Amino acid sequence: MSDLDHLAKDLLQRLRRRRLRLATAESCTGGLIAAMLTEIAGSSDVVERGFVTYSNDAKTECLGVPAEMIATHGAVSEEVARAMAEGAIANSRADLAVAVTGIAGPGGGTPTKPVGLVHLAVIRRGGEARHERRIFAGNRSEIRQATVERAFEMLGDAAGQAGDEGGP
Repeated sequence: MSDLDHLAKDLLQRLRRRRLRLATAESCTGGLIAAMLTEIAGSSDVVERGFVTYSNDAKTECLGVPAEMIATHGAVSEEVARAMAEGAIANSRADLAVAVTGIAGPGGGTPTKPVGLVHLAVIRRGGEARHERRIFAGNRSEIRQATVERAFEMLGDAAGQAGDEGGP
């Protein structure tokens, strides 16, 4: 079992203990977060739904991310990651949502938005999204796996804070 498999299993157990349901909103990972979680038997009591919103139109149509926001800040931005997480909560019955948008490469990077740049956001229903900007090294697969790992860690942190004042 890989490290990611262990993290996924641990996350599911943590969410299950707290009776929390999860939604995912994924761009650069293309559904890998949801796939890693649903690979584990019994995940259906935790994973409520997943959105793979690879295109800008999908981000707008499925999650309600304003097209103007994408035009102004770019799909790979803090603003869009937060809006994706908010949209996943608004369009689901989940208690927690995670959103990721980034440049997995090998092309598509710019000097201001290099390959490996990922914006992650986690939100708890009724709360505000917590955002992280990361630059992961490696090839496309390694960047996507590192993104999944960080998303699992952020969700674990949010699960630990569920019910606490002020945390996602």
